[in-house]
Amino acid sequence: MFKNVEESSFEEINLEKGFYVLHFQNESKEVQIFEREIDSTFIQMHFCLRGNSKFLFNNTSYTFNVLGNRSILLYNPQRKLPIHLEIQPKTTLISLLISIEKFHSLFSKESGYIPFLSNENSNKKYYDDTEIKPTVSIVLQQIISSNINSSIKELYVKGKVYELLSLHFQQEENPNGEYCPFLVDEQNVIKIRKAKEIIISRMSEPPSLQELANEIGLNIKKLKEGFKQIYGDTVYSFLFDYKMEHSRRLLESNQYNVNEVGLKVGYSTASHFIAAFKKKFGTTPKKYVMSLNQ
Repeated sequence: MFKNVEESSFEEINLEKGFYVLHFQNESKEVQIFEREIDSTFIQMHFCLRGNSKFLFNNTSYTFNVLGNRSILLYNPQRKLPIHLEIQPKTTLISLLISIEKFHSLFSKESGYIPFLSNENSNKKYYDDTEIKPTVSIVLQQIISSNINSSIKELYVKGKVYELLSLHFQQEENPNGEYCPFLVDEQNVIKIRKAKEIIISRMSEPPSLQELANEIGLNIKKLKEGFKQIYGDTVYSFLFDYKMEHSRRLLESNQYNVNEVGLKVGYSTASHFIAAFKKKFGTTPKKYVMSLNQ
């Protein structure tokens, strides 16, 4: 286990029995090793915000990487999955360790759409590898950058972890698409995904909803409904979250100042960008950059 070694740090927050948050920050030039025993009653969720982390199992005979902006979920009630982790330089990783008992208490009503909670899968191993949603990424960053008095920090982090879990597992009401019939049409799904690509590629000057609908060949109603179903948010709320996350990464690169980053994501004035950034992350871009340097 490493802790505050040169430019690397490790923090563990014990939220309650069977519920832990681990925060790894490796700003050094060396690979850092972390090991921890975990019994088979725990679900592991690992969120790599940037960089690269490698997990090793069975005495390093089996390995897999968790790359930047990816998350993995591991659960195997049949055997222990101890953490043996290699954290590459310039990597930020947050891990949640949750006992299956605690997890059931949080999601008992939703067990139907969380695969490893269903009755038929309750004793089976489960693995999932997904891209981190922009909304989840924001909450992870809020956990990392929270400058909260130590007496209430655990309460703050606990609330954010609950928010993170609800966002991570959020799904449409019917996974087969019957809730929104037009999504059964694969061509419409392709069009909605194209709409997402368009607004991201033109984030500094995005098209209007009507222009976007015309470009992908759908009417506005189907565009709105489809986007909400696939991405869990409205078109412009999704774009806002994406722009803020993109601006955070640009600031982290140290290649652009605040004004330049604001212009790149579509803000003509620095004051508007600063206000938007603070609304999402709870801090100004300048203070965020200063916290990274510290």
